Amino acid sequence: MKTRHTTSIRFSGGKALMAFAALAVAVALVAFPRLEEFFQIQAGLRGKETLRLTVEGLNGALRRYEPLPGLIAERPVLAEVLMAPDDPELLRRVNEELRLTAERLKASDVYLMDTTGLTIAASSYRKELSFVGRNFGYRPYFTQAVEGGLGRFFALGITSGQRGYFYAFPVEVDRRIVGVVAVKFLVAPFEDAWRGGDHWVIVEDLNGVVFMSSDPRWHFRTLRPLSAEDRERIEAVRQYPVERMELLPTTVSPLRDDIALTSIEVDEEDGGRRQFISSTLSIHDAGWDVTILIPTERAHTQALGAVSILALLIMLLGFGAAFYLQRRAQLLERIAVQRAATETLETRIAERTVDLKQANDKLVGEVRERRDAENRLRQTQTELIQAGKLAALGQMSAALSHEFNQPLAAVKSYADNAVRFLERGRSGEARENIRRISAMADRMASISKHLRNFARRPQEKVRPVELVPVMNDALAILQGRLEASRVDVRLVLPEDPAWVTGGHIRLQQVIVNLLNNALDAMEGQASPVIEVELARAGERWSLRIRDHGPGIDQETIGKIFDPFFTTKTPGRGLGLGLSISYNIIRDFGGRLLAQNHDQNGAVFCLELQAAQVETPALEAQETAAE
Repeated sequence: MKTRHTTSIRFSGGKALMAFAALAVAVALVAFPRLEEFFQIQAGLRGKETLRLTVEGLNGALRRYEPLPGLIAERPVLAEVLMAPDDPELLRRVNEELRLTAERLKASDVYLMDTTGLTIAASSYRKELSFVGRNFGYRPYFTQAVEGGLGRFFALGITSGQRGYFYAFPVEVDRRIVGVVAVKFLVAPFEDAWRGGDHWVIVEDLNGVVFMSSDPRWHFRTLRPLSAEDRERIEAVRQYPVERMELLPTTVSPLRDDIALTSIEVDEEDGGRRQFISSTLSIHDAGWDVTILIPTERAHTQALGAVSILALLIMLLGFGAAFYLQRRAQLLERIAVQRAATETLETRIAERTVDLKQANDKLVGEVRERRDAENRLRQTQTELIQAGKLAALGQMSAALSHEFNQPLAAVKSYADNAVRFLERGRSGEARENIRRISAMADRMASISKHLRNFARRPQEKVRPVELVPVMNDALAILQGRLEASRVDVRLVLPEDPAWVTGGHIRLQQVIVNLLNNALDAMEGQASPVIEVELARAGERWSLRIRDHGPGIDQETIGKIFDPFFTTKTPGRGLGLGLSISYNIIRDFGGRLLAQNHDQNGAVFCLELQAAQVETPALEAQETAAE
């Protein structure tokens, strides 16, 4: 049963394919002529735009040269030479002026004739084939100018053998015509511009003679038969070579009002007769008809391609219809298989969903544990920071004891002296001792304030902070140890405020740690020196602290920021100072680097992001917040 059903499907598909093939052939036969005509009209419309530009170019040239003879005729020297044609110096001057005029106007020739048509001066006076001495009284442009109007004419030059357009204008003396000025420009450059394109251009006069063309073989051919009178008139004015004025066989059939199919008989080397799509525009002032000829081969090829695509689409539809029945049976079978597979997949998905839910619950628990661990880590880090500061305070305890004992001893001495001065009635000296006691109390309060700020737990908020006051506070905290060690602290600070992103107390702790490490590195030196330099580096501020100790060996420099790593003797450090400082600076978006100086000692470089500050009060607010 299944085999019979498959055979029926194949048989139906074959008949459908044959029916679509026959339909494709019928549609191609009917559509091809219409499509070819459509593409021919489209080519004609495009050709009309090209023709319009061509006509505008010819009109532009005619308008350009038309006023020139009248302007040249106004020159007084022309009238002078016409009145005295035997003056050699005057003739030489006029000839040269006409030559320069022709060069400036880019004209082929400019020449002057008397009332008989005899040329007495010309721009070609230096050339072998000069116009000088030739008579052009038979030319229509001369007769029109002698009669007092603007003469115009197109002809083949008798002297030069070049086709050109002539304009002429009379030269007058006291309203009396004494001669004619003529200007000639060549048409060959227009033809050179037309060649090389995918179209031909022909220009015919009122007699139907082709005097301009993209194809030189069509020059002086006629598009319609000439009468004997027309031939005699053309020969009388020597406009064209009569022996070349043969009929160019053409047939014209309209495509639409302004576009036609033109068949022209060409030479045998071009295959005999050739068909073009033609459009024509007239230049009324000159009496010319300009025609553009576009070969029909491209339209034929486009129509053939369109018909081929149409037939191909129909055949594709036929193939689709032929395969449809066969594909339908296969699809039904696949649907049944897919239905069974879907049921199996749904069962597996349900089982997998249970597994995923369990895994998700486990993952949620792990995330919660990780978050708790991070919170504990952050709390532990804060406690370590505080422990590091307390450890630093412990290391400074001896210096702090000295700082407090010295003012206390001075206070006691000043108090005892003040009592004796009062007993002796020396109140002025007693008052001076009391003022010194007050100064010592202020000094102990300042030390206490710095220590209290340093020991306070910092807030987490990061704000713009001015770095120089932070560094001064750190130096104040370590003042006792610095003085006890007789350290020379050399500061190089910028003129502008150094605002950075961070926290006052935490930055103070980092600088205290770095200064303490520098002091530890130079312990035992007679004249220790610490160099502190603050400078702008692009979008960052860089604080460099250099000691003049032994430096850091290469094995240690790679682990110097690790927690609990220390090179100090037991009991003098936990190895947390640099690790805590490194993490503080990283939290601020900066970097803490360690390296050895080229000469001696170690250099710790603190790089922080520069901050934009609108008002200096922000630094005081941030310090108060911490």
